[in-house]
Amino acid sequence: MAYYERLSALDASFVGLEDSRCHMHVGGVFLFDAAPLRTESGGIDIERIRRGIESKLHLVPRFRQKLAFLPYERLPIWIDDDRFRLHYHVRHSALPKPGDERTLKRMVGRIQSQHLDRSRPLWEMWFVEGLDGDRFALVTKTHHCMIDGISGADLMSVIMELEPDAVHGNPVPWVPRPRPTEATLIVDEVRRRMRQPLQILDAVMQGLSDPEGAIRGAEQTVSALLETLTPAFNPASETPLNTEVGPSRRFDWTEMRIDDLKAIKNELGGTLNDVVLAIVAGALRTYFRERGLDSDYLDVRAMVPVSVRTPDQKGSLGNHIAEMVADLPVHLDDPVERLRAVRETMSDLKESKQAVGAEVLTAIAEFTVPNVLVQAVRMAERARPYNLVVTNVPGPQLPLYLSGSLMLTSYPVVPLFRNQTLVVGLFSYNGGLYWGCNADWESIPDLHDFIEYIEQSFAELQRRAKPKKRRASKSRAKTKRRARKSAAG
Repeated sequence: MAYYERLSALDASFVGLEDSRCHMHVGGVFLFDAAPLRTESGGIDIERIRRGIESKLHLVPRFRQKLAFLPYERLPIWIDDDRFRLHYHVRHSALPKPGDERTLKRMVGRIQSQHLDRSRPLWEMWFVEGLDGDRFALVTKTHHCMIDGISGADLMSVIMELEPDAVHGNPVPWVPRPRPTEATLIVDEVRRRMRQPLQILDAVMQGLSDPEGAIRGAEQTVSALLETLTPAFNPASETPLNTEVGPSRRFDWTEMRIDDLKAIKNELGGTLNDVVLAIVAGALRTYFRERGLDSDYLDVRAMVPVSVRTPDQKGSLGNHIAEMVADLPVHLDDPVERLRAVRETMSDLKESKQAVGAEVLTAIAEFTVPNVLVQAVRMAERARPYNLVVTNVPGPQLPLYLSGSLMLTSYPVVPLFRNQTLVVGLFSYNGGLYWGCNADWESIPDLHDFIEYIEQSFAELQRRAKPKKRRASKSRAKTKRRARKSAAG
């Protein structure tokens, strides 16, 4: 029986947004303990890894499907890949000696600079051996039309294991379903379009049965759309982060402990995400000032994706996200004041209808054509409603294993858009908070400086967040030491 599945409007928009400079794949850099997979020759057992992945592929059938397009309108659909080859997608590479993280970061930048082949399922896994400290790396690439950050985290939990000695099952044989004929696709699309007037009529009838409720719903919808579109009519400041991007990427990272950020929020208030945004604001303030910009007069904003995934959608692929635009207080010198300003901004946004408005736009695109979303994003790129993307995805807070090897770290890779040369991604795993910064190669040659500014901004907040009792006791201890020295003198 022939099979195909339409992409949602949001998923299809990521296909439409991709061009020669903007690659719409998301990914990650995962570091592992290499010892459990060590072979007699000293490398890692890639065939054992492939067998383990193959045994799980039936749980994520999208990973053996590829894109096709409807006739005439060229809207994307999923069909089964009748030429699927695991070895093409699961790749094996190695770092030159000494195999340090700096060399790995450069390799990650090159891998992420390459487009995925649209004639095949849109994912790759690069296993890179030779990393110092007896480690190996997994570098992943998956097209954004397949996953968002939350579903990507769910997928990782499928591929990984909870125990180091987990036994792989036997692979489920892959039997691809036939591709639908062009005539079938045309007839199905005509039928779908013919049903749309009936859906409109049904909505009208429901409105007539409850006119007051319909009016309230319409007012809320219009209000949500206005709140969502307002930032596009009020551009953020022009900064070095907002120039045309090229096709090449740089990637860098840092890490923190979740408990350290929780200690900050517990002492100074706010949420974990508020602390993250305050850290980013402090890092950007330093970055701009080091490059001769007066950050006191900059209006800098971040687009913060939020998940609208319902409990029954947990584990499903595809995108279920909306967007909120948040002011970043780079004009404030005091780190505590920055956190307070972020906390107030995010509290207001949670009360706003921005996320609802984004869902309405998506629903309009579903009802018409996905290009509505593509054009909306293109307009936003030109209007500069925000300067960068900051996305924070919660991951599993327990150790995970791949074919017996412990996963040590997990740095996310988030794609760039046309005039945004830097994106900050965060992923939490097993008590750690892992920062991955993706940047345009030409525009941000000093990406590692920004990583250092993130670390400095975090350290500033940490110092200010020490409990008063602890600070007072340390002050008394210093006074006693000075008194002893004076007495000894």
